[in-house]
Amino acid sequence: MTSVPVPGLAAVSPLLTRLAAERATGALLRDRGTLFLEDGRIVHAESPSTPGLDVLLTTGGGLAPERWNEALSEAGATRQVARFLVDSGGLAGGEMEICHLAAIFDAAFFALSPGSGPSRFRRGATHWIGSMRSVPAAAVERETRRRRELLDAVWPYPQLDTAPVVPRPAAPGQIVTARQRALLARADGVRTPADLAWVLGRPAFHTLLDVRRLAAAGLVETPHTRPAPPPAAPLPDWMTQAQSPDVALLRRLRDALEASL
Repeated sequence: MTSVPVPGLAAVSPLLTRLAAERATGALLRDRGTLFLEDGRIVHAESPSTPGLDVLLTTGGGLAPERWNEALSEAGATRQVARFLVDSGGLAGGEMEICHLAAIFDAAFFALSPGSGPSRFRRGATHWIGSMRSVPAAAVERETRRRRELLDAVWPYPQLDTAPVVPRPAAPGQIVTARQRALLARADGVRTPADLAWVLGRPAFHTLLDVRRLAAAGLVETPHTRPAPPPAAPLPDWMTQAQSPDVALLRRLRDALEASL
């Protein structure tokens, strides 16, 4: 089944929409991430802005790093790492699927961001993680658009997404959840939301959302960029046009002054 653009909505990535319609297989590369397609459906995604599946499973999940390294060694060359982890009993199939879907939507959010640069497609390319579950391209675009809107609905200050997270003390009686406390405990005024996502082993988008919610609650500083000074009002024409002095008039004024002395 091919993806169909929603009428009235511009495609997040026209090239992705076209590749889905063509049922293409390969890697869609952009500056902020890569989407891997199989028969036009997305089977994996990765971005330097997000923790990878290994971090989500080991730091954020219950997989021992040794088991991950074993899977890479045993199944990396055959591009079946995910299947090896499940078949060897290192991970339940449901947990792998949930983490894999989280990694896809997380990386796609950044890969399909407006400032991610031009798109290139490497036909036939595959990823060593292997194919677990595919997602329609239209669903990924729809979720990417929804996430953008959600961030602005929570707290419309995109500066928070890349600035160091600076905690503020809670007000008397203010409730802070365990999830928020874990994030605030690691926010040292230097780490950005992306840094915190890696430290916590959480999807980067969810960390952005947590930081914006904390800022809306006054528990994190909101960086305010200094507004640019307003443009100077244009000078009137009579001040900008060169004036040619009346030399004869100036001579008469000089002569009159000398005669009065």
